[in-house]
Amino acid sequence: MSNHDDPVSTVYRGRFAPSPTGPLHFGSLVSALASYLDAKKQQGSWIIRIEDVDGTRCKPSFSEQITETLRSYQLFSDEPIRVQSQHSEIYEQKLSELKRQQIVFPCNCTRQSLAQHNGNHPQECQSTTSKPHSWRLKASSAVYLCQDDIQGSLQLSEDLKNNCPVLKRKDGFFSYQLAVVVDDHLQNISHLVRGADLIETTAQQLHLYNLFGWTPPSICHIPLIINHSGDKISKQNHARAIENGHLPTLLRALHYLKIDLTEPSSIAEAISLAIEAWDPSKLKGIKDLPLEKQDLHFI
Repeated sequence: MSNHDDPVSTVYRGRFAPSPTGPLHFGSLVSALASYLDAKKQQGSWIIRIEDVDGTRCKPSFSEQITETLRSYQLFSDEPIRVQSQHSEIYEQKLSELKRQQIVFPCNCTRQSLAQHNGNHPQECQSTTSKPHSWRLKASSAVYLCQDDIQGSLQLSEDLKNNCPVLKRKDGFFSYQLAVVVDDHLQNISHLVRGADLIETTAQQLHLYNLFGWTPPSICHIPLIINHSGDKISKQNHARAIENGHLPTLLRALHYLKIDLTEPSSIAEAISLAIEAWDPSKLKGIKDLPLEKQDLHFI
């Protein structure tokens, strides 16, 4: 099976979908810029979506902070912002479709019981819906091919063969994997530009597209900004919040996208020049970009 190169529509529709588990950090700004510049370079739409399905970690206050920070860098959504927590009934409907296909199963397993598999769930278990349970997607031997404009040809299968991902958790919250596929389809997203850390779960998403009979978007993965230990700049690694509307921060973020501008007078001018200069081929084959010494204050 393969990921079709044809986008879901002839009009470019990209998106940036942060999880509001903290304020926007430097790595997220780089990702937001890449998706925005790619959309605008192709005269397309760019949409913000708040991925807050994890009700235990996400907070509305962070959603507000993130959108305010994006606006301060002239990154505006072309459509009303979709908030995932307001659409649980749609994810439930799609989960029910997969139940009817008998390709999901209930799971009573605990993190402790899965520790021997490094947290993965390699095969269907004998569980019951009479006890607290999650819903997992059955493992698959399918192989998906993804032509990534930055990372090249990707053959994706390992995460499908050796793992049954959670689609709905025991606490009733839906997983990122299910919600992101459903929302990207419903919003007619044609192109995804996102971090290389998401390559490892792309097979699961392409598999869900296939099961629903949907055409996946074109997908490419930009390099990750990593610290001296090789860890990505992320909220889990306690990355600092960036300053709102700070031109020097914007210029440093653009630098990691291989865009170096000569003293623009404003953020608006910098964004306009960056759209013209955006060329994803300059990032070709790069998975990681170490944070440079002058930027260590971002972590």
